Amino acid sequence: MSELNEIRQHLDELRKRILRIVIVIGVISIFILTFHLQSFEILGVTIYYPTLEPLDNIAAQITNNMKENLVPKDVQLIQTAPGQAFFAQVYIAALVGIVLGMPIVIKEFIGFIKPALKEKEINVSRSISVPALVLFIAGCIFSYHFVIPYILDFLYQYGESSGLVTFLNVMDFVTFVLQFLLAFGLSFQLPLVMYAISLSGMVDHTFWRKNIRYAIVAIVIFGAVITPDGTGVTMWFVSGPMIALYLAGMIIIERKERKKLNT
Repeated sequence: MSELNEIRQHLDELRKRILRIVIVIGVISIFILTFHLQSFEILGVTIYYPTLEPLDNIAAQITNNMKENLVPKDVQLIQTAPGQAFFAQVYIAALVGIVLGMPIVIKEFIGFIKPALKEKEINVSRSISVPALVLFIAGCIFSYHFVIPYILDFLYQYGESSGLVTFLNVMDFVTFVLQFLLAFGLSFQLPLVMYAISLSGMVDHTFWRKNIRYAIVAIVIFGAVITPDGTGVTMWFVSGPMIALYLAGMIIIERKERKKLNT
């Protein structure tokens, strides 16, 4: 009976923490869907402030920015059914809510697993919270500026070479972009995950070098799964940076261990 009560307590705590996360992300998402960012300049510095504008909201501004920066030349972004533009904005607002709410997500996650962790593991979890957020944002920025534009341009060159007029559905476009933003935001956590595992004592620093071939195979498979075409070319837009991240994490861990042994 006591074990059943303990399970119920854990489930109740999990429910409360998930509810807090949902509320935070929901509030941010509603704000993104309700307000418009207005700008003005003071002494050459651009300052933004929110104004109530549900139709021309922040999500719509982000959609326009994505259209200008990511959609290839001569490709028309269209809406083929009522409500597609709205749902595309909901997806964007949800992603922004997840990114901005990430500190709360990490805090609640660590708080839930804290009773099962040792003191050393708790310290590791706390120390990686801020770097995890920074790496997630860095992954999204890298994907937005250096990966997505080239993948879209590469894929739509086939239509251009065939003399076709290409149309891109707004929902397909937004889900494609968000898929890559999330994939790179998560993949950029790889060095941090490796560092945390090593720091917690689960594996030593030699583990990562011994298993590098298996890691590369897993990364290539991951890149093949999330990329949309079967050419094998766009796969390397994802796999290449992830392999570089793995090598960077391995080198950082080895240097830290070597430095610890020399002190």
